[in-house]
Amino acid sequence: MPGEGKTDMERVGLFSEMEYVTIGDKYVSHYMRPFNEAASKNKQMLPGGTKMLSALQAGYFEPQFVRVFEGEAYSNPVQLRRRYRLAESKKNMGKAFLPSNGVKLPCGMGTYYGTIGGPYPFFSAQLRGKTAYAPPGKNLYTNPGKKGTGYGYPNLTIGKQYPHSSDVYEIGKMNAKKVHEDHLRLVKGGPFKLNLYPREYFDINPYYDDKPLAPAKKPTPEKPVAHPFKPSSPAKKSGGMKAGTFDPYPSHSAEPYVVKYSKPITTNKEGRIFHPPTGSKSRPSTSIMALNVTR
Repeated sequence: MPGEGKTDMERVGLFSEMEYVTIGDKYVSHYMRPFNEAASKNKQMLPGGTKMLSALQAGYFEPQFVRVFEGEAYSNPVQLRRRYRLAESKKNMGKAFLPSNGVKLPCGMGTYYGTIGGPYPFFSAQLRGKTAYAPPGKNLYTNPGKKGTGYGYPNLTIGKQYPHSSDVYEIGKMNAKKVHEDHLRLVKGGPFKLNLYPREYFDINPYYDDKPLAPAKKPTPEKPVAHPFKPSSPAKKSGGMKAGTFDPYPSHSAEPYVVKYSKPITTNKEGRIFHPPTGSKSRPSTSIMALNVTR
């Protein structure tokens, strides 16, 4: 139960807690108990059984056979179709339409019977005139490949032989030594050495500076800005105040804030506010089928 607010029983909408259904009931054994006891007591509904479809009238709902069309005239559909075709044939103005002859088939290979045009000269079997045979030119003659591996055997390449150029031993080391000597000649004095105790910074305050501060700059004089021309305001609209009137807004008088109620508050003898009782509330209910199964 909560400390403040309504209890659970008040939320359900009951005056008191309902009694339990299973308290005080006699125990009935479920051994060899029929599922539906009412089905085995008193008289039961006995239907007459199903009827089989037969040529007799007993298999139908009606006492006698009823025709779908009673007293309809006899009609022959074949005769009606013949009469319709004769009536349509009288509407023809001339003779019956005969289509043209069918496609003619060729008699054999190389014949043009059945075609629209005659033979084409491009597909004729006549041989064309041949020109005299001109033998082709001679092949390109080259020297045979020279023997040798290329190492120690001269004149084995396609082009000319590469000229020999002298290469001084350890030329890279000599060039580096010459560059270093030129650098030492240009250096003045020895290397810079700081004979102080090593620290994190040169001083405790890395931002400290011995030089005096520069004199403060005088601010530039500001030029007086002339007020721009401002046209007169248009007529104001009264929006629930004295904005659009000629007289100024009246002075406000001090007034304490007091809540005003339209109706007096109804209280009981103890001085508490009266709350009307709530209406009927719905509560969860169990179906009859579930109750019978449980019991």
